[in-house]
Amino acid sequence: MNPAFLPRALTAALLALAAAMMPARAQTLDKVSFGTNWVAEAEHGGFFQAVADGTYKKYGLDVTIVPGGPNTNNRILLTAGKLDFFMSANTLQSFDAVANDVPLIAVAAIFQKDPQVFLTHPESKVTKLEELKPLTLFVSKEGVASYFQWLKSEYGFSESKVKPYTFNSQPFIVNKQSAMQGYVTSEPYAVEKAAGFKPGVILLADHGFNAYSTLIETRREIVDKKPDLVQRFVDASAVGWYNYLYGDNSAGNAMIKQMNPEMTDELLSYSVVKMKEYGIVDSGDTLRDGIGAMNDTRMASFFDKMVRAGVVRRDIDYRQAYTLRFVNKGVGLDLRPKN
Repeated sequence: MNPAFLPRALTAALLALAAAMMPARAQTLDKVSFGTNWVAEAEHGGFFQAVADGTYKKYGLDVTIVPGGPNTNNRILLTAGKLDFFMSANTLQSFDAVANDVPLIAVAAIFQKDPQVFLTHPESKVTKLEELKPLTLFVSKEGVASYFQWLKSEYGFSESKVKPYTFNSQPFIVNKQSAMQGYVTSEPYAVEKAAGFKPGVILLADHGFNAYSTLIETRREIVDKKPDLVQRFVDASAVGWYNYLYGDNSAGNAMIKQMNPEMTDELLSYSVVKMKEYGIVDSGDTLRDGIGAMNDTRMASFFDKMVRAGVVRRDIDYRQAYTLRFVNKGVGLDLRPKN
């Protein structure tokens, strides 16, 4: 039948159906730039996975990941409007933004536990946080200014035991009465490879250091003007992380290795195993609310600890550092294995 003779309503309905059946590639995608805070690694895996397996595209996004590194400050690029989103290290950076009137806001927390650990020698038989006190502690300048102040205020640690950590494990390896800072997903592996022993691991998050880590940050103007874009990026990122942790993550890992040729399959596998073993990404509130979860009670608790430690000022309105508008919706829960 000639379409010219069809009733207008029917013609409109057929055109709408045809449009709905058009291939997804004809969809106009919103371009989004996302800066990480270090070179590509497994700790960023869910974001790379969401690019590589098409999850972001399913949410209408064309995402470009801009890796960080020792000479790159992607957070400044976010503030300057050169990036749309940034992977912030931890909650302290969000508090700092409020203290300095920087118009950034955290919209999701990918890591429920900060991966910060102390590594110990097997001979020291240290199993408790308090048992670290008599040891020489290799701590970075940033660590002394942040989590070590909490160790002082909450557990009575002393800076007299601290020696500078320069991201070289050799001073720790040769001193059996020492402990070294690190990330649970990488430094234990590096020490075992270099020294031939498996270090003990004490995760600060399991002893009350309840910062969120690997947060998604954006500018306040984007939240105000493009909330749908923010929601889609948060949701798709959560799905990417479920797929990376529990599904076939080969596409994400291939992209990581392409961007960081020094990365190995062995370290990628190790990091994923440790993220799951220690509940870095998926534990606590995420079991009910989904990856990326945050809550007011925990934010208040961490703020109070940092005030007591002298790390942040009591007079800042820490509630301006984050929003729960885009999280706690259970997105991706169906992708977690049932057992």
